[in-house]
This record gives sequence, structure tokens and C-alpha cells, in this order.
Amino acid sequence: MNEAVSEFLQNVAKESEGRLQAMDRLLSSADSSKVFSQPVTSGQYTVITASEVASGGGFGSGMGFGLPRAPRSEASKEPGTSTGTAPEGAGGGGGGGGGSIGRPVAAIIVTADGVQVKPVLDVTKIALAALTAFGAMGVLALKTLKKR
Repeated sequence: MNEAVSEFLQNVAKESEGRLQAMDRLLSSADSSKVFSQPVTSGQYTVITASEVASGGGFGSGMGFGLPRAPRSEASKEPGTSTGTAPEGAGGGGGGGGGSIGRPVAAIIVTADGVQVKPVLDVTKIALAALTAFGAMGVLALKTLKKR
């Protein structure tokens, strides 16, 4: 059983290292070079784009061990008598997932006259927020009408 346990623990260590590397790659997207672009200059204008970057993830694993045990003999049903041993146990498992997203949120324009920030309007996000708000208000209105 020691060899099986040792091999199992080595596999768990390898899986954990793989998950750590995946998490590092996932979180590397949330640095300032991904949020602000390199400045672009044309004439007297310099433009820098700003983005929103979000990432997240979750990972988990499990393991278990079983001990060899001797089943009781059906004929004698006395402890300690057996016809053989049950196979050794082990176990394992793991999984994870994650993602990241980025979207432009503003353009920063630098001129001799000063700095302007021009927000990028995300119509889809605004529409989804409005639908969610109206849906929640509708559900509350229906509940209020049912109580009367």
C-alpha cells in the first residue's frame, strides 16, 4: 500500500502544480498593461485607452484512502477469520475553472489645452441592467397585487 499511497500523493502534487500555473495565467490578465494601452500620439493629440479587466477562478481537489480489511467468513462469522482481503483503497479527483474578461471603458485624450476623458458607452450592459431592474419591479408588483 505504501507504493500506491506514494504514487497517489505524487499525482496530487502534480495536479496542484498544474492548477497553480493555470491560476497564475488567469490572474496575469489583471495587470496595468492590460488596462491602459500604450499612448498613441498624432500631431498635438495623445490618446490612451482604458479598459476594465476582471478575472476569477476556482479549483478544488479531493482524495481518500481505504485500509485493507479482512471480511468475516460467512461460515464462522467470527472476527479474524477470512477468505481473503479486500483490495486496498485510494481515491482522488480534482477540477477547476475560471475566466477573464476585458472591455474598453474610456479614451483619455491629452492635448495642449488639457486632458479629456471620453467614456465608452456599453449599450448592451445598460440594456441588461434596465431589463433586470424592470423585471424585479414587475415581480414585486405582482407579489403586492396577490396579497390584496
